[in-house]
Amino acid sequence: MEHFFTLYLKLFFMMTPFFVLSVFLILGKKLSSSEKKKVILKLSVTVVIISLVFLIFGQYIFSLFGITLDAFKIGAGTVLFLSALEMIKGGTEVPEGPENTIKRSADFAIVPLAIPVTVGPGLIGILMVMGAELNGVMDTVIVCLSLFAAVASLAIVLLFSSKIQRLLGQQGLEVLPKITGLFVSAIGAQIVFSGIQGFFVESLLLH
Repeated sequence: MEHFFTLYLKLFFMMTPFFVLSVFLILGKKLSSSEKKKVILKLSVTVVIISLVFLIFGQYIFSLFGITLDAFKIGAGTVLFLSALEMIKGGTEVPEGPENTIKRSADFAIVPLAIPVTVGPGLIGILMVMGAELNGVMDTVIVCLSLFAAVASLAIVLLFSSKIQRLLGQQGLEVLPKITGLFVSAIGAQIVFSGIQGFFVESLLLH
C-alpha cells in the first residue's frame, strides 16, 4: 500500500496538475460545463493511453537505441530538474493560439493540454524508468493502478477548476505551480543520483 501511495504521488506531481489547471482555465474559459467535462474525459483517456505506451514499451526503446537504464536515468532526471527550475522561476508559458483555433472543446484536449502540458518530457522519462524496472505481474499492476489514480485525481482537480480558482484567486494559482516545481526538482535530483550510483556500482563490478 505504501509503494502504491508513493508511486501515485510521484506520478500525480509529475503531471504538474496545477500548471495543467492554469492552462485549462485559460483555454476553456468560454466553454460550457458540458464541454469542459468532454475536454476532461478526452484528456484523461489520452494521458492514460500515452502513459501506458511509454510504461510498457520503454524498455524496448532502450534496447533499440542501446541505452542503459542508468544513462537514461541521468538524462531524464536532468531534463526533469531543469523543467522544474523553469516552473519554479515561472518560465513555463501557457501555450497560446489564435482565438479562432479554440472554438471546440476537442481542439485543445489533446494538444496542448494532454501533450505536452500533462505528458511532458519529465513524465515520459519517469514512466520509461518505471517500465524498465518492473518486476513481475504484481509490480506492473501496482504501477498501472497508481497511474490510473493519478489521472483520476487530475480529472477531479479540473472538474472543480472553477471552485479552486475562486478559492485561491489568481495569485494562488501562480504560486501552486512553483510549489509543484519544488517537488518535481527533488524527484529529478533523486533520479539523477540513482543513475550515477548505478553507473559507479556497475563500473566497480566490471573491474
